[in-house]
This record gives sequence, structure tokens and C-alpha cells, in this order.
Amino acid sequence: MVPGSLTEEGAVALLDSKTRDEPLMRLEDIHVSYPVAGGPPKKVLNGIDLTFERGQFVSVVGRTGCGKSTLLRLVLGAEMPTEGRVIVGGREVLRPDRDRGYVPQKYSLFPDKTVLGNITFGLEVEEFSLLTSLTPRFYRRRREFRAEALRQLRHMGLQDCDAGKYPDQLSGGMQQRVAIAQALVMKPKVLLMDEAFSALDPGTRAAMQRLIREVWKETKTTVLFVTHNIDEAVRLGTRVIVLAKECATGAEGSRVALDVAVPDADERLSKARFAEEIAGVVRRVEEATGHLRGEEEDIVP
Repeated sequence: MVPGSLTEEGAVALLDSKTRDEPLMRLEDIHVSYPVAGGPPKKVLNGIDLTFERGQFVSVVGRTGCGKSTLLRLVLGAEMPTEGRVIVGGREVLRPDRDRGYVPQKYSLFPDKTVLGNITFGLEVEEFSLLTSLTPRFYRRRREFRAEALRQLRHMGLQDCDAGKYPDQLSGGMQQRVAIAQALVMKPKVLLMDEAFSALDPGTRAAMQRLIREVWKETKTTVLFVTHNIDEAVRLGTRVIVLAKECATGAEGSRVALDVAVPDADERLSKARFAEEIAGVVRRVEEATGHLRGEEEDIVP
């Protein structure tokens, strides 16, 4: 070996260290437009430049049709931008993979699989093929996957006896708990949540808000959380991003109208000061969205 040169292990360690020092995710000059028969393309997103650090809980709000869900699909890899690129963990996103977990608004569990089968599905599909499904290793790894699935199930506040139930035997809140476990069991770098609590009743929604905040604090997973609910966005997020169209017609698509940090209750602020700062953030978000609060049907108290 040449004196002063790096070993293979040293090079890998240096690369990992460099990757950890970089932002987890970057959206670089993102433009999205869709063709319209007989007319000009419909612009949805226009020049989005955003950087996300590891461990942030980022809420994204905006009016209906401003491109919030489109933004999430780009990060997931389910859709490609017309221009620009999405970088996660130093790699350009070209397709969905285990680095990004996804929890949609509507219940997404497989109806023909049990709770346990739903949670282990991604792990088994990623690791096994038809040719390896009858080997001793398959049964050993399957036991490991099921043990991890049960751990995630308990983490979501469900019981072992729920593991054998099917989705139609679960309440809406229980189904979303399973969907979150299904995403987290893959240990994603980013958890994407698209209006994940909007179909729940107010009491269940408040419980799910507390749960996801606790899970985020424990796992330090980066969360990108789309919601219409300003109170929810500010309560959950460490940062709030507002997408808004530049003109009344929306012809130019949406840009980032506001990107603001949310004060943390753990920052040793007095109760009065904390309440004052949170109220200030809420006002700024309301102004940036054009008072979106008026569109909401189910503000959580």
C-alpha cells in the first residue's frame, strides 16, 4: 500500500462521515407541469429549492391544488419532476425504495393480509423470491421479521392479539397505526405522511398526533408531513413550509411562500413566551396560506 493512502475501510468510513455531514435531502430547482389537451401545460410546482436536515419534522401546508401531494410523490420517487432533481442520502431519487416510507391519507393495508402480514410484507418482498421461499434461511429470517413486526406493533400502542386481525376488523385509527408500523419497519431515512390523519375523528386524530410525535422523538426519523390543518402543522413540526400559487389563476404554479422554524417547548422558554412564539408562527402561516384555516373542517382542539 502506498504510504499515506487510505485503506478500503478507511475510504468507506470517510465517505460515510462526509454523507452524514451533508443535508439528508435536497430539492433542487424543482418544476412540475402536466400536459393539457389543446392548451399550454398546467404548472403545479415552480422553482422549488429546499434542503432538509436529518431528524427534522417538516410540516407542509397550503391550499388544495397547490402541489403538496405532488411534492411528496417526487420525494417518494413515484413521480419525476419536469425539471430539477431530488437528492436523498447523496443519491438522486429515480424510483421508490426503502429509504422513503409512505403513509397515505386513505387506508392502504392489503385487505387479504393480517396485521402481521401487512407489516412484514415489504421486508419479505425485498429479501425473498420464489426460489428462496422454501429454504431454511427463509424460515429463520421470517421469524426475525415477525419478531420485529410485533415490536413495531407494540410501539404503535397495539397488542399482540391484534397481529392476527384483518384490516376490516380494525378501526380507522388502528389501521393508520399499522400503516405507520408498515412504513417504519423498513427503517426509512424519510417518513412521508400525506394527510395521514385527515380521515380520523377529532379524538383519534389528537391521539395519533401525540403518537407520531413520540415516535419521531424516539427514532429521530426525518418526517415530511402534509396537512391542511395549520394547528396540526405547527403542533407537530419543527419547521413549517407553506406552498402557495403566485397569482389568483395559479397559471405559474406554486412556490415556497414561507419556510419557518417552530419553537420547541423543550427550549426552556416560559409558558407565556412559548405560547406567544407559537401564536406568532400560526399567524405567519395563516397569512402565507391566505387564511387556510377557513377551509378546514376538523380543527383539533
